[in-house]
Amino acid sequence: MHALQLENFREKISTHFRPWQRSFQFWVRAADIYTGYKVFQFRVNFVKDAKKQEEMWDIQHEVAAEKLYSLCSELGGFFLKVAQILGKPDLAPAAWVRRLVTLCDRAPATSFDEIQLILEKELGRSVGEMFEKFDVDPVGSASIAQVHRARLRGAKSDVAVKVQHPGIQDLMMTDIRNLQAFALYLQKTDINFDIFSVTKEMEKQIGYEFDFLREAEAMDRIQRFLCVNNKKIPVLVPRVMRDMVTRSVMLHGLYSLSYLNLMRLVDTYINASLAEFAGLALILKRIGTWRVLVMDYIDGIPILNLGDEIAKRGINPDGKIAAMAKQNILKSLTVAYGQMILKSGFFHADPHPGNILICKGSEASGQLIFKAQ
Repeated sequence: MHALQLENFREKISTHFRPWQRSFQFWVRAADIYTGYKVFQFRVNFVKDAKKQEEMWDIQHEVAAEKLYSLCSELGGFFLKVAQILGKPDLAPAAWVRRLVTLCDRAPATSFDEIQLILEKELGRSVGEMFEKFDVDPVGSASIAQVHRARLRGAKSDVAVKVQHPGIQDLMMTDIRNLQAFALYLQKTDINFDIFSVTKEMEKQIGYEFDFLREAEAMDRIQRFLCVNNKKIPVLVPRVMRDMVTRSVMLHGLYSLSYLNLMRLVDTYINASLAEFAGLALILKRIGTWRVLVMDYIDGIPILNLGDEIAKRGINPDGKIAAMAKQNILKSLTVAYGQMILKSGFFHADPHPGNILICKGSEASGQLIFKAQ
């Protein structure tokens, strides 16, 4: 009893000081990256040769990219979202993009003991009562949630269970506040752009990501739209079953749909990383509160790994078959987005590489799984 009380006391102390520890780590690392650039700007002014300056800038960006990667990967949480945003070629130096894009599908996992407590609290039943089997190790983990492979009792196919990390909402709010303060400083000293307003919009949108009910509604809406507007739909969207979804836990089922182009289209604002889903086809059940959802699970390959996967099958990644696969991928994306944007106005707005998978076994034909992050 005393040991349990001591453990509870330690947990409360840790929870209380965690935001302060996290804030301290952020400011130390952010200051290091910022001062590195300021010192470099002073040094580069003494170099007159333009080509030499460009080479020096490339080196500085590489150094900063490593530090930024370390910050985002080790702190996780909201900073993984920052990495996803900055990991786009139109928003950051090339060195940053190359380094940060690898974080699209990686996040620290929560222990199974904690996941089990969340599941049983949310669903009101023990894991053993609900599931015939449940893998302790997650399929993957993203900034907000992680996914475990399981099988519901009485079911013939596997499901993937998506569960929010405990305390993640408070943690992300701490991260956003720190980022907003840093953005204000940069606006006043170095950047002639209202990045503070950008961070305020991010704060607004990130709140939607904690509501899996909203995500299910969005999936259902897009599915109905694509079915109504296509004789042969360009993508397969998960089907929502209204009787079983919660706001903090998702379950996804596993089966093969290699004959279709597959894309998981979710809310305009809702995100889920590659680590969260290997592939999805339909929500099976709603099971509870803010944090549970059930849908089918389809195995997939990250689009960034397409070349390697094609090569493993003895196909030239630079050959005609690979080029055809890329054309098929682009066609599927173009048709789906063209319809969503131009006809519906309701679309998935985060198509970074971590959210695009190739249906396993169809690397050459370019059949897709499109996840939201």
